[in-house]
Amino acid sequence: MPALTDAELTVLGLLVEQPRHGYELERVIEERGIRAWTALGFSSIYYVLDKLAKRGLIEAAGGPRSGKSRATFRATRSGVDLCAEATREALTALTPVHARVLIGMANSPGLPDAEVRSGLTARLAALREQLAEVEATRASQEPLPDAAAAIFDYSEAMLTADLTWTKSVLDKETAMEKYDVKKAHRALYSPPSKDFTVVDVPALQYLAADGHGDPNTATDYTNAVEALYGIAYAVKFASKNTLGRDFVVGPLEGLWRADDPAAFLTREKGKWDWTMMIHQPDWVTEEMVREASESVAKKKDNPALAGVRLRTLTEGTSVQILHLGSYDDETPTLNRLHHEYLPEHGLTFNGDHHEIYLSDPRRTAPDKLKTVLRQPVKPL
Repeated sequence: MPALTDAELTVLGLLVEQPRHGYELERVIEERGIRAWTALGFSSIYYVLDKLAKRGLIEAAGGPRSGKSRATFRATRSGVDLCAEATREALTALTPVHARVLIGMANSPGLPDAEVRSGLTARLAALREQLAEVEATRASQEPLPDAAAAIFDYSEAMLTADLTWTKSVLDKETAMEKYDVKKAHRALYSPPSKDFTVVDVPALQYLAADGHGDPNTATDYTNAVEALYGIAYAVKFASKNTLGRDFVVGPLEGLWRADDPAAFLTREKGKWDWTMMIHQPDWVTEEMVREASESVAKKKDNPALAGVRLRTLTEGTSVQILHLGSYDDETPTLNRLHHEYLPEHGLTFNGDHHEIYLSDPRRTAPDKLKTVLRQPVKPL
């Protein structure tokens, strides 16, 4: 005979105790706090009764009827036997936990911290309310038979444990300071847009991938950027889940070079060499990057994954400015830098041209794009 569902076993057990009609089943379910651990609404009681009757596990007990809700049912012999068998199994069964909140926590690194905290705070309030309801229901039924008291004990223990767990996670989320390179190094990522400024750039580490050619048409460029973001997010999730240290994935950055620097001013993109990068906190290790790369490779075949590495870049004294507008409109600003600012200040190049893309070109109009243009320099 097919196994009983939790709802079926609950209703059958109540009818094994004594014959009952639908309204009485509803009352007992409410009084005993059964609804705290089963999804038995008033309307579903009759659905369950109908299923049990069709299986020959219960039958009408006779007596006066005034509509379906007053029909009294009792367990048949086979119903009593199956209830006993299912009860013995239920007492020893270890039921896997399938709490939806666990899926939420698994996916939480993809949400802003504020949203995660808000969700956990709402969950905490709901659990407290539910526990208060169970405690009030119990108090109204005292004294309780031992079996009923044990059920309330279990419900309260589970809710209390969930409360403790939720509060612990919320406390950790609140205490965890999320590293954001744009805030930690604000001067490097928020220069003015009118005047060049001189900054001292410390040694910073990045995920990096090298390539050559026009970024608008080169497949290698597209693959490299996808690989960088895939690994960056995999490292972020691993860092949060295993180290308890979270960080904001930084903006895409690029080092650009050419045999003739004039290729940047003339926008001959096919002559450009590039190293695309995403900043990583100093606690990220090569081992973490390797494991993240392997994880991403299992999900998507991208030849650029093998070329992504963790590197440290030390630029030192640099001149930078915020460019507003299309990438192809950078030429006037670069002309000013190369032919006016640097000569006037007795400076020359001391490293690759560095760009930091603060805007997402997929969601931002070209004339609204924000790009930090940086050039490491040294005295002539």
